[in-house]
Amino acid sequence: MYAVILDYIRPLDEIDAALADHVTWLDAQYADGIFLASGRREPRVGGMILAANVPRDVLDAAIAADPFGVRGLATHTVYEFHPSKWAEEVDGQLRKKMS
Repeated sequence: MYAVILDYIRPLDEIDAALADHVTWLDAQYADGIFLASGRREPRVGGMILAANVPRDVLDAAIAADPFGVRGLATHTVYEFHPSKWAEEVDGQLRKKMS
């Protein structure tokens, strides 16, 4: 699985102007089963995405289509990790996507 860290590199008014397109893009990644969770960081300097255990090229292609990146508003850093311990509540379908 992956953690994707977004860092804004442009002012927030430019981020806000692209936010609707970014949310549409996020929705498509959820529909494709690539993303599991996402949200903004505090303070508001970027965001974070938790991505499923998909092939890296699939994730990279999804990230390349993010309007924030396409428009030069944010950078994306991907961290791959392999969970070795789980909370009891993480089970079933979610755990399957994370393994």
